[in-house]
Amino acid sequence: MSSEPPHGSGQQPPDDDPFRKQPPPAEGSGSPYSTPPPPYGGAPGGDPYGGGSYPTDPLAGMPALASSGRRTLARIIDMILVGIVVWLITWGFGVSEYDVNGDNVQYGKSLAQSLLAAVLYIAYDTVLITRSGQTLGKKWLGMRVANLDNGSTPSVQTTLIRSAVLWIPFAFCCACIWTAISGGWSYFDKPYKQGLHDKAAKTVVVSTD
Repeated sequence: MSSEPPHGSGQQPPDDDPFRKQPPPAEGSGSPYSTPPPPYGGAPGGDPYGGGSYPTDPLAGMPALASSGRRTLARIIDMILVGIVVWLITWGFGVSEYDVNGDNVQYGKSLAQSLLAAVLYIAYDTVLITRSGQTLGKKWLGMRVANLDNGSTPSVQTTLIRSAVLWIPFAFCCACIWTAISGGWSYFDKPYKQGLHDKAAKTVVVSTD
């Protein structure tokens, strides 16, 4: 697993974002931010992305990272919620009436359901995470998604990247296997506990408790 922090997303958090990281207060020579050499090639006294506003550790000033187990449980909750909607929509359109008409229709039905599920999952994640950093599952279990470089709520573009990496393969051949691989990556990733979708979007999941 790579231990290098991802580069910054390049976006600036809005001033009214309550989750935005704040620079540490100015301190004397004993400050933990004033003496150590910057890791990852960052500028002294600045953040590792060259902004100069935050400590060299991207996680400084943010809550603790959420546990991978709790993240998995939140994802299962979200999958159940969206899965119910997918089932209701496909049932409402009478997809099940074609069940006895052969393998081709069965495959078409399965593909249509998977495509619909992927679209709804992407929309669900994007809308809710852009608003507050939280899907319902994450909100109920006390965690949120944050930009690694500044702690703010991810933008629409960032969240779309994150959601697309997680859910587009779901629509084709990988389904739950890819979701398990992408999300399960956080169990082994150091030091940021990122899933593959987090790495693509340069985000982390932190606790709100």
